[in-house]
Amino acid sequence: MTASSPRAEAVIDLDAVRHNVSLLTSRASGAAVMAVVKADAYGHGAVPVARAAVEAGATWLGTCSLAEALALRAAGLTTRLFSWLDVPEVDFAAGIEADVDLGASSLAELRRIADAASRAGKRARVHLKIDTGLSRNGCPPAAWPALVEAAAASPEIDAVAVWSHLACADEPGHASIDSQAKRFTDAYDRARAAGLDPIRHLANSAALLTRPDLHFDLVRPGIAMYGLNPVDTADDLRPVMTFRSSVVLIKRLPAGESVSYGQAWTTPRDTTVALVPVGYADGVPRSLSGRMDVWVGGRRRPVVGRVCMDQLVVDCGDDAPAVGDEVVLFGAGDAGEPTAREWADKLGTIDYEIVTSMYRPRVQRRYVGERL
Repeated sequence: MTASSPRAEAVIDLDAVRHNVSLLTSRASGAAVMAVVKADAYGHGAVPVARAAVEAGATWLGTCSLAEALALRAAGLTTRLFSWLDVPEVDFAAGIEADVDLGASSLAELRRIADAASRAGKRARVHLKIDTGLSRNGCPPAAWPALVEAAAASPEIDAVAVWSHLACADEPGHASIDSQAKRFTDAYDRARAAGLDPIRHLANSAALLTRPDLHFDLVRPGIAMYGLNPVDTADDLRPVMTFRSSVVLIKRLPAGESVSYGQAWTTPRDTTVALVPVGYADGVPRSLSGRMDVWVGGRRRPVVGRVCMDQLVVDCGDDAPAVGDEVVLFGAGDAGEPTAREWADKLGTIDYEIVTSMYRPRVQRRYVGERL
């Protein structure tokens, strides 16, 4: 680190993205690969990650909102692009004009898309979503026949896909997976009976890695392309994000001195502490106070006292790191440093939440592995 280094930095390894997408493509049973880059690529930066994913073999990109999709188009990405969830006020015409595939889960949504297509003077490519048991977005089975028949009858709609999403794919062997697969097949057959000829997509990262029978025509890896494995398999995925800062102050404290708010930790001996200028405003959960380590000077060291809004304190014992030394809060774990999964396990959450939480104003991104 240097004097000009940012206080909080997420280093994004685009070579790791390429490696992961290439590996996942090799596991996709010949299905096309949609790289899911919603939520600003899970906090990693949608445009650079999307470009790296396409370079590695992804032939589709997936976003949640139309605004996310249009931002990729504005950045020059011409890859097949799918957007699946928006508020009713969104005008789909801009997406249709920009050649974005759209998701529809209800007759009302399909009609809004058809109206937008009429105004755009161009047929809309639509993916009809069946709710197979997740009970979030998606058409209920009872309403499905009306939806597929309306899609088949609408001259403004090109129903290119039937799709759904799995509730428990990250629990291999869970009974719901086969139950949802059966409902999905039934819905697809009903769409075919209505005169449609759509592709099928169901598999997320976990199903891609564990259920080749559910790969169908297209798979949608999300978290796995960021190197975080949702299932307990030995796949060679490489974590993409390293969250780092630097030491800004060193001080020697005598035994009996308390550290940080509430004086929740008191030095049991004379010790050296290092101040790091990141806190819960930068994505370090306050609930990890007293329960986390960081990597400083080639080894793990405990964070002591409460994590503050802007800073935390590290107990370095009799070692004395220098001001400016790098502090890794989480990374790939190759050298023994903490990982996003470790944070998630301690917090009782998932690593998706950890990395997406790094999308904050004071956390600067730096990309390595960029190709001109």
